[in-house]
Amino acid sequence: MSGETNPQPSDPTGRRSTPGAALGDILAARKIDPLDVVVVTDDEEEVTATKRVRTGTSVGRGAHSHGPRARILRFIMYAILFVFVLWYLAPVYVLLVTSLKPSSQVTLDKMWTLPWPPSLDGFSAAWTALAPNFVNSLKLAIPAAILSSILGSMNGYVLAKWKFRGADTLFTLILFGMFIPYQAILIPLTQVMSDVGLYGSIQGLILVHIIYGIPITTLIFRNYYAAIPTELLEAAKVDGAGFIRIYRSILLPLSASGFVVVLIWQFNSVWNDFLFAATLTTQPNWPMTVALNNLAGSFAVDWNVQMAGALIAAMPTLLVFIILGRYFVRGLLAGSLKG
Repeated sequence: MSGETNPQPSDPTGRRSTPGAALGDILAARKIDPLDVVVVTDDEEEVTATKRVRTGTSVGRGAHSHGPRARILRFIMYAILFVFVLWYLAPVYVLLVTSLKPSSQVTLDKMWTLPWPPSLDGFSAAWTALAPNFVNSLKLAIPAAILSSILGSMNGYVLAKWKFRGADTLFTLILFGMFIPYQAILIPLTQVMSDVGLYGSIQGLILVHIIYGIPITTLIFRNYYAAIPTELLEAAKVDGAGFIRIYRSILLPLSASGFVVVLIWQFNSVWNDFLFAATLTTQPNWPMTVALNNLAGSFAVDWNVQMAGALIAAMPTLLVFIILGRYFVRGLLAGSLKG
């Protein structure tokens, strides 16, 4: 009859069954602890019980992740990676042990042997020859990295938060500068630097690196600032803050990670530059890379001095990455999701 209700099914003992009781009976029959069960309901029509994997048991595909075959594959993978690491570090090992050897031990048949006794004569000779150029590189890399970072930050701020007609076209043209080969502009660049009286000077080389650093710094800062809520800037405008005040009081305090990324990038690029340095500077103003290239003699090479000089030249960028490497990755990820 239509007015009657269907009685709940009962078990053999005469007890009325409910969905909760039925689930409890199933768990008891299978010896599953109720605390190990997650129940998901969808409009009270579907009940799913999932048992967590316990020690000594395996469920589904997880059973194969700890098997003998998986362990063998993992061992093979790590062995291949270890071989690649050794292959990659072999030149670094030769560089280090050769720099610590006296000249009498620097021979081809003793290339892989450890220096005994270790000698710092190579470092002493290299530093004597490269000290003025080391200072030139510091005078070049520090201001070039800082100034190009500041200009890139302001460009990124304008292109990300102060939209105007043609902003996207201008940004595309700025990025186009990243893809112009340096070799293609060396002759006109040399002529321009000669005409303005900056050829052969560190100041002229700083200017070149600032200009050629603007595209990459603008790209990084534009993506970084795109992640900052526009409402924050709108609130500052309502309070009467202008362009400079918003940049100085709001964006700069939030730009620490972005500046770390750009400063590391620019410092490394400027410090390791050879093409512009060799073309646009003269001998008194040579940076480290050009002087290191000319450290070798015309007829004989003191390899311990050459290797020690290479280590000295690489030390600043190595220290920068060791100290600020984690901030570099964090800053790159901070600006990689928007823009």
